[in-house]
Amino acid sequence: MYTDTDRCVRAVQSKDARFDGWFFTAVLTTRIYCRPSCPAVPPKVENMTFLPSAAACQQAGFRACKRCRPDTSPGSPEWNARADAVARAMRLIQDGVVDREGVPGLAARLGYSTRQVERQLNAELGAGPLALARAQRAQTARLLIETSELPMGDVAFAAGFSSIRTFNDTVREVFALAPGELRQRAEKAGRHHPKVPGTIALRLPYRAPLNPDNLFGHLAATAVPGVEEWRAGAYRRTLRLPYGTGVVSLTPQPDHIGCQLALTDLRDLTIAISRCRWMLDLDADPEAVDEQLRGDPLLAPLVDKAPGRRVPRTVDAAEFAVRAVLGQQVSTAAARTHAARLVTAHGEPVADPDPEGGLTHLFPSPQALAGLDPQSLALPRTRRTTLTTLVSALADGSLPLGIDSDWEAARARLNALPGFGPWTTEVIAMRALGDPDAFLPSDLGVRRAAKELGLPSTPVALTARAAGWRPWRAYAVQYLWATDDHAINHLPV
Repeated sequence: MYTDTDRCVRAVQSKDARFDGWFFTAVLTTRIYCRPSCPAVPPKVENMTFLPSAAACQQAGFRACKRCRPDTSPGSPEWNARADAVARAMRLIQDGVVDREGVPGLAARLGYSTRQVERQLNAELGAGPLALARAQRAQTARLLIETSELPMGDVAFAAGFSSIRTFNDTVREVFALAPGELRQRAEKAGRHHPKVPGTIALRLPYRAPLNPDNLFGHLAATAVPGVEEWRAGAYRRTLRLPYGTGVVSLTPQPDHIGCQLALTDLRDLTIAISRCRWMLDLDADPEAVDEQLRGDPLLAPLVDKAPGRRVPRTVDAAEFAVRAVLGQQVSTAAARTHAARLVTAHGEPVADPDPEGGLTHLFPSPQALAGLDPQSLALPRTRRTTLTTLVSALADGSLPLGIDSDWEAARARLNALPGFGPWTTEVIAMRALGDPDAFLPSDLGVRRAAKELGLPSTPVALTARAAGWRPWRAYAVQYLWATDDHAINHLPV
C-alpha cells in the first residue's frame, strides 16, 4: 500500500480514515508523521513520504503528530488476513513476545533464525523486531501516562522499559514532549480519567463500519458463567496473562470500543489490549471484506442491510478449542453448562474488581485439565475421549494453538485427533486462530440460511459457490448466521 504514492496522496488529501494503520505519512519539512486522516492541512505532495509502520517512522527520525495521534490508529489489517512469517511475527510482537522472550524467542516460535526474521521484517515494514517492540512500548507508556495516576517510574517499568532514563528519552523522541507534559495535556483535553488503583480506561479504535450485534451478541450468548458476563451494556471477562490475571469490560460505542482493564500486574497492559482487539477483530478492513462479498448477488442484500460484521474470536485459543469440543452437537445452553462445570471444578479463582460483578474464575488451563477424571464428565464416551485427548495434546505442547499458528499445520494436527471433524476444526480455525477464510459449509445455521437465500445448501455445492467469497468466507458465515433470530445475533437488552 505505502509504495503506491498516488493512492496514498489521494487518501491523505481526502483525509480518508479507512487507510489509518495501512500506512503513515511522514512530512519531510516538519519531521512529523501522521495518520492519513489527520485533520491538519495536508502538506505539499513533494514534502510527503510514506512508511509502512510507526516504528519505521520513528526509526527514520520522525515524531508523532500531536493532533492526530498516529500511534493510536487501528493496526494494519494485513496481519489478520495473512499467515506468512511476517504476519505471524507481527501478531507475536503485538502480544509482547519480544519484550518477554527477546528476538531469539520470537524467531524460535516462528521456526526461523533471528537473521531471517530481522531481514523479512525490515524488508516489509522498514523496521526490525526491536524497533517494532519499542514503538509498542512507547504507545503503552502513553496510555499509562494519560489514563492513570501512576508515578512515572512505575509507568516506565510497566510499559516494558529497562530504565527510567530510556523511558524519558523514548517518550521525548517519539512524542516531542516529556512524560509530565503528556499527562498535563491529557488532563486539559479531558482524556485523563483515573479510576480505582490498577484499573485503566481507554478507547479501542476500529475502522468503520462496525456492526456490534453479532460480535457482542455471540460473546454474550455463549458466555461461560463465572468467566464471562454481559452486564450494564458491557461484555466482561477474566483474562489469563503472562504476568498475572485481569478483568476486562468492553462496551460498544459509535466510534470506538470502551475498554476498562483491571490488572494484577500492569506489565500485562499491552498484551491485554492486543488480545481484546484480536477477540473483537478490530483491525479488520470491513470495506475490503464487504466489497468482496457484495460480488455475490444473493449475499449482497445481507451485506447492505448490516455492513461491517466482524468475526467474534477469543482471548485464549486453547480455551476455545476445549469449548468447541464441549459444544459439539449440543445447544448453546448445554455447552455453557458443560463449560461452567469445568470452571467450577478446575478454574483458578479470581477477584472481580466490581463488587456487583459476577466474575469468579479463570477458565482452566490445559495443564489444570490434564488430570481430570473422564468419568466426571457428563458427556458421551466418545466425546470424553475427544476432550481428554485434546487437553493432553494442548498440555504437552504437541498441539500448539495461538495467534502465531500456521493455519494449515494446525488444521492437520486437529484433524488427526479422534472426534475432530470439519466443523470443529474450522470453527477453531475461524475463532481461535483467526483465519479469515475458515468456512463451515456443514453448519446447520449456515445451510438453513443458504437455502432461504437460494444458495446451494449441500456442503459440497455451497463450498463451490463460496469460492467467490474468498479470502473472506469466515465473514460470509457471520452474514449467513445473522439471518436467524438466534440470541447470538442480537445485543442483549
